[in-house]
Amino acid sequence: MSEKIFIRNAKPSDLDAVVGLDEVGQREVKQAYWQGIFDHYVKSGRADRICLVAEKGNAVVGFIVGEVRAWEFGSPPCGWVFALSVAHAVREMGIGQRMFDEICSRLKQSGINTVRTMVDLDNKLTLSFFRSVGMCTGRYIELERQID
Repeated sequence: MSEKIFIRNAKPSDLDAVVGLDEVGQREVKQAYWQGIFDHYVKSGRADRICLVAEKGNAVVGFIVGEVRAWEFGSPPCGWVFALSVAHAVREMGIGQRMFDEICSRLKQSGINTVRTMVDLDNKLTLSFFRSVGMCTGRYIELERQID
């Protein structure tokens, strides 16, 4: 019988596990980044800042981070998901879906009815995931320019 997956609020002691699951960039650089995220999202205790982990047994096997943002570029308050990862060994078990559903539920409790994210067009796995949970192109377009 397989172990159950629990979705819960991240705790300060989950920092190293989250850093280990983050596949973007070098671990040394990400440690400081994630410490800042944990200070802002985990330790703040605010309902509009959400950092969840998926736990199987005693191991953190996934995380999702988001928050309520308002009025940037004229947008009314909405939810933003800006970080998500699931361990390779437990992918395709619905963990990402469960974490996404939970963060959406919490955002809804804060009065939010729209959730947004940004995805690198070359990241097909993440793009496919967000499409699979019902996300589609929204009303805002990201623009960028390289600075010489």
